[in-house]
Parts: sequence; structure tokens; C-alpha cells
Amino acid sequence: MRYLLVIAATLALAACVRMVPDMRPETPAALPPGTVSSAAFAPVTRGVDVDQLGLGDDDAGTALVSFLESCPAILKRDDQSGLTFPEDWRPACEAASAWPVADARRFFASYFETARVGDGAAFATGYYEPEIRGSRTRAPGYDVPVYAPPPELVRAWPDDTPEGERSGRPPLGRYDSTGRFVPYYDRTQIELGALAGRGLEIAWAADPVEFFFLQIQGSGLLRLPDGSLMRIGYAGQNGREYVGIGRVMRERGLIGAGTEYATSMQGIMEYIRDHPAQGQDIMRLNKSWIFFRELATDGPLGSLGVPVRREASVAVDPNFVPYGAPVFLDLERDEADGLWIAQDTGGAIKGTNRFDTFWGNGANAREIAGSMSASGQALVLLPRGTLDRLESRR
Repeated sequence: MRYLLVIAATLALAACVRMVPDMRPETPAALPPGTVSSAAFAPVTRGVDVDQLGLGDDDAGTALVSFLESCPAILKRDDQSGLTFPEDWRPACEAASAWPVADARRFFASYFETARVGDGAAFATGYYEPEIRGSRTRAPGYDVPVYAPPPELVRAWPDDTPEGERSGRPPLGRYDSTGRFVPYYDRTQIELGALAGRGLEIAWAADPVEFFFLQIQGSGLLRLPDGSLMRIGYAGQNGREYVGIGRVMRERGLIGAGTEYATSMQGIMEYIRDHPAQGQDIMRLNKSWIFFRELATDGPLGSLGVPVRREASVAVDPNFVPYGAPVFLDLERDEADGLWIAQDTGGAIKGTNRFDTFWGNGANAREIAGSMSASGQALVLLPRGTLDRLESRR
């Protein structure tokens, strides 16, 4: 871990806890004891100066390009973390528009200060843009439907949910034939034909296992029979619970120590292919289903609405890291060390200092992302002056 000693030195600066009383969102009453709902409720302490992080030229340059792409969005959206206001980002965004990429290290040192959210102990995984075989129309060998969002998938409170227990966003579901609000179809029901014959298919995939993992990634490329590519991106989710099948398989002793299957995406896929019936049952434990739309962008879109870039974009929990914020990671996996820009989120990316690093597409990206699982330290870069404001509102 190249920068671990540098980041560890910030502990000496963390003598007092900074809180943000009047910027905090309302605390959900249902949170378990000891947890916090956003960075506004977590300890936020000063880190080292940006110029002490030892950023590389290439690392800073790619981060600057991605930060600039984020600016139109972050200048007009509220920060769920409660740490910043849209106008806080304006000086850096205006400067970034004309800043030379070759001098990107000076840009970040000039406009940002580092902050540790919580204890800074980070855990990161990886994701990528898979490429699988597909077709725009159903044809022999292409039988797995890629669905657009169905119109009846809506958010509403069930009639039997007491008013006092309604907090946060209403759940996703549908109204049945009696007018009662019910959970939406789960993965098994959709695979068995719950949406078939309604014209929702935007494409057809060739391999159900590959498509399952493309859904987990949230976007991907379909290699069409004529050799061309169709890019599809996340357009919605069925509201049903996501289950990480890797954890289930480890607990059942199907992968990992004492087995012939590695604890990685590659090992999971190998097991499922070797045991197709059991593998299908395992995949169906994940009730979540992802709906897609065709994209005309030069990269998959993150939840910020801008394309995510290899080794520059990271998925975060926006309740703890502001969208658009640079994030400095120092992990056990050195290839993930350095500066990333918060541009995406994911169903499994929840809580303080939980990150998912993006690795692009291709075989190399698949290999790195599929095996990425690393602990370390994280610092969030905030616009200069933010920490003074947070400290004044302790």
C-alpha cells in the first residue's frame, strides 16, 4: 500500500470530531443502534494536505477529466451526505474547465482539502462493463429477454402500512387486479414468463449466466450477430431484495477454501456452469431484476448521469460521499490505489467508506474487477473551506 503511512499520519490530526448539526437530514427512527444515516452524523476529521498524497500525473489527469464531466450535475443537485452545497463546487468546476491535464496534481492541491469520514477504514470491490453475445430480435440461440422497465412498476405505500411508519422513499411494487399494492415480480417469476409477450424486450441475450452477471454490473455491451455492439444501461429495478450469491456460496462451502472453485466472480461462474440446476437455484436467490435501456454514450452511465471511466470512476454510498467528490484510496490491492471520482452507486454499496471501483471493459477489466476485494484507508476530497464551515457548526 503505497500511501498507507501518509494516510495513517492523518490520525494525529483527528483529535476532535466535527459534526454538522444544521445541515443534517432527519435521522430515520428505524436505524439500528450505533449506525448513522449519512456523513452528516458521522465523525468527519481533517486529513493531510492533498500535495502530501503523492498523486501520480496520470492518476491526477484521468481524475481531472472525470471530475470536469461531473460538474454540470453536481452544480445543480443537493448533496445527500449533508457535507456540501452545490455552490461549494463552483470554484473548482470553473477552474477545471480550463486547467491543463498535465498539471492536474496542482489543480487538486489548489482547490481541495482531505477529510476522513468515520475512521476512514475502507473496503472496495470492483465492477466492469461486460460484453456478452446478444441480438436485437429473438433468434435461435438468443432466448434470454432483456427487458425495458414495465409501466406498472411504481412506488407507493401499501395500504396496510401505518402512516407513522412511512419514512424514506415509498417501496417499488405494482397494483394487482384487485387494486391492492403488492411487491413486484421477483427474478424467478420473471424468468418463468411474468413479463413475456408484452413487447418489453429491447434485446435478447445468448447466455443466462452471463446476463445474470451483466445485471449485477448494471450495464454492458451486447455483441450482435453482425459483429456490432449495442450498449445497454440501467433503467430500473424491480424493488426486490438483492442477495450476493458469492456470500451464500461461501457459507455453503461451495466455493473458497477446501473447494476447487475460487472466491471470485470467475469461481462463482465456473461452479454454476458445472452444476447448472443448482446454479440456477442459487442465482434465483437474488430476487432483484434489472431493467435496461439502450445507450448512445461512449461509456456506461453512472447514477450521476455521466459516463463512468476506467480507473477514474468509483461507486459510493451518496449518503456518505458527495457525488462528484474525488476519493483517495490506499488499499491492499495497489492497482486500486490513488484518486477516483464518485460518479455511481449500487445496491450493495452501502455505508461509510464502502467503494466499488470501475475497470472498463475487456478481458483485463473482467479479471481485475472479478477478483477485487480489498481493505485499506480512504480520504474524501472536499472543496476548500468546507471543513472550516463544518467545524464552526459542531
